[in-house]
Amino acid sequence: MHQRLRRSWMCLVLLVACAAHAAPDHVDITWLSIANVHFDAGRNHILADGYISRLPQELFFGGGGGFANTHRAALPDATAVREVFDAMGGKSSINLILAGHSHWDHTFDTATWVRLSGARVIGSTSTCLQLRAQRLRSLRCTPVNGSEALDLSPGVRMWVIRWNHSGTHDQNPEQHDPVELRAVPVPDASGALRAGVAEDFPNGGGTRAYLFKVDGPGGTFSWLYQDSAGASDLTAPILVDGHDFGAPLDNLRRALAAAHLDSVDLWIATGGADVAKLVLPVLRPKAYLPVHWDGLFAPFKPGPAAPFSDAKLAELLDAARVSLVTPAGYADRWRLDASGIRPVDNATMKHRLGLH
Repeated sequence: MHQRLRRSWMCLVLLVACAAHAAPDHVDITWLSIANVHFDAGRNHILADGYISRLPQELFFGGGGGFANTHRAALPDATAVREVFDAMGGKSSINLILAGHSHWDHTFDTATWVRLSGARVIGSTSTCLQLRAQRLRSLRCTPVNGSEALDLSPGVRMWVIRWNHSGTHDQNPEQHDPVELRAVPVPDASGALRAGVAEDFPNGGGTRAYLFKVDGPGGTFSWLYQDSAGASDLTAPILVDGHDFGAPLDNLRRALAAAHLDSVDLWIATGGADVAKLVLPVLRPKAYLPVHWDGLFAPFKPGPAAPFSDAKLAELLDAARVSLVTPAGYADRWRLDASGIRPVDNATMKHRLGLH
């Protein structure tokens, strides 16, 4: 009798242990304004970007895009970040932060998120130097250049893809050209940094896109996240200090081949129809979720001032038989699994944040 009970107990322990280490069967995806996206996939609680502070437009001046310089240094709105952090579930909701690139509207709040969550960061060298300027140890941030393949947990793998930023060299070189910080920025006496894209927040040598593949119990599912892109040079090599990091579309092809994928289930992206026209034949996504369409300066609450609308992109996606997943408000959530993507309720978080 005792031996049977012991065997039953051991079987139960093994089942629990295996379940704890099994690959997830879905990922929940939450949009948190601009290009801020949260991915919840089993043991992986990932925040991409995370810019919740809203620096005022009048802070910036100069350059082709108007964001080269700032009139003064600035600090993150730690109270606003903390409110979103608490509404998401606090410390257990984030164990990894991904930086798509290092402009202010993507990494200005990263140090605040790290202090709240204790999460590690993956991003450009510039992102890591920005964190060091804010008194975080270098071990908290892993710089990636593209082509890295990282096992995040059993059954969950991520490939880093060197990508490009929007704009052109002729229109806004300080915003578009791939530039890395060369040293730790020097904050002012209050710890504030200069948010200009020609100051402490360059793009970090261009964007990093992230390709995810999950081999779950119900089948394989995948998605690509990229927080910026320009159609002008997706086929041109990214050159930083004489080093060739490859052309974005070629880098994407290599990542897909390494992942043994000929398409993805979801593409989370910005760049509109001009970028999509070039990427769709390579990526062949089943669905498209647009981000970074809601402006840079509107307050986080009560949500986007206007609904998403891009007729040209919608027509292009429809012709390619790609489902357009249309976000309506901040903290909208979807579930992606081997059967596809569908909206899921996130009323509790929206209520906590006072969102529509």
